Amino acid sequence: MNEHEDSQVTPDLGFWDTHRFMLLIALSITISLILVSISMTLYATSGAAQLDLSRPGYKAVSNQTLTKDPGFENYPTSGSLDASSLNDFKKLYEAQAVKAKAVDAFSGDPLNPESLEISAPEN
Repeated sequence: MNEHEDSQVTPDLGFWDTHRFMLLIALSITISLILVSISMTLYATSGAAQLDLSRPGYKAVSNQTLTKDPGFENYPTSGSLDASSLNDFKKLYEAQAVKAKAVDAFSGDPLNPESLEISAPEN
């Protein structure tokens, strides 16, 4: 009996073999922190941060933005779905698609307020 128990000795595992799950967790967190820091750097340096009016520093300015665009008609969220409503949607969509296609995204200033149709609030 004693010889049988001695023959079933488990091999000694190395440090990385016993802690490989913790290594996976640590590497996942490290990679995610690196990717988040890269994306936040791009967000700050690309100018997108200046357009984000929901940030706390822009709360005073966000109430001065125009919420009603006279050239934009919002599509109703409820109603019947028939051929006339689809035609109305296509008409509204095409009008906005023409505006979006008119902006040259590869020009020198795609974030220009004129190309984005952002205007100062009227007093």
